[in-house]
Amino acid sequence: MHTLLISDLHLTPERPRVVVAFENFLQQEASGCDALYILGDLFEAWIGDDDPAPLSRRVIEALAALSRRGTQLYFTHGNRDFAVGKRFARETGCHILDDHCVKTLYGRRYLLLHGDTLCSDDKTYQRVRRLTRNPVLLALLRNLPLATRQKIAEGGRARSAAHTGNQPDYILDVNSAAVSAALMRFQVDTMIHGHTHRPGDHRVALPSGDTGRRIVLGDWDTQGWVVKVDATGPTLSSFPIESLDNRATRSAP
Repeated sequence: MHTLLISDLHLTPERPRVVVAFENFLQQEASGCDALYILGDLFEAWIGDDDPAPLSRRVIEALAALSRRGTQLYFTHGNRDFAVGKRFARETGCHILDDHCVKTLYGRRYLLLHGDTLCSDDKTYQRVRRLTRNPVLLALLRNLPLATRQKIAEGGRARSAAHTGNQPDYILDVNSAAVSAALMRFQVDTMIHGHTHRPGDHRVALPSGDTGRRIVLGDWDTQGWVVKVDATGPTLSSFPIESLDNRATRSAP
């Protein structure tokens, strides 16, 4: 019995090898596990559940197939796919989680989140986040014409790239006080998140004098990252993502 957690795949047609790696992951590693948690930024951009793009439908069908095989699916919104809604959940069979969610897995409590709320030093991003997560704005966004939403998404990605390119590293990483506060607030000693693209397993000094744990999932690029949780606890690991050329060459007779 085990559960898997992933995040930050940033699936896009421009990176087909990551899409193939994700499909293989669902068919192999994730098949037969108790649950799969996707902690945000599954997509590079999500303009709405009505998007007819081939990649969107391909991913939905792959997740739905895993759900039909008996694996429970859970999804947390990321900063790239915060517009994922009820239709996506219905079609894939996944449960959409709150931004901060405490889950008991095999007798232990874990705080699961995307991780962007911990980057409290990035004041500009936090202002944008509060605006884009406003329910009224989200409802308006989802009712815009598809072409308009596509242009908004393209502009958002460009602005995000420009913003992150001009910020020092510490601004884009988590704030240690925010990490400690989250662990204390939710009364857990271990959190698992993504977002920062800085995979690692960190010990956290808490104001109570106890020691917490922060496990960070990496983004999928040349490697895929996954946390496996079972009765012994959580383990972070990675695996290589091969180029499609290498896969074709190895499988040729």
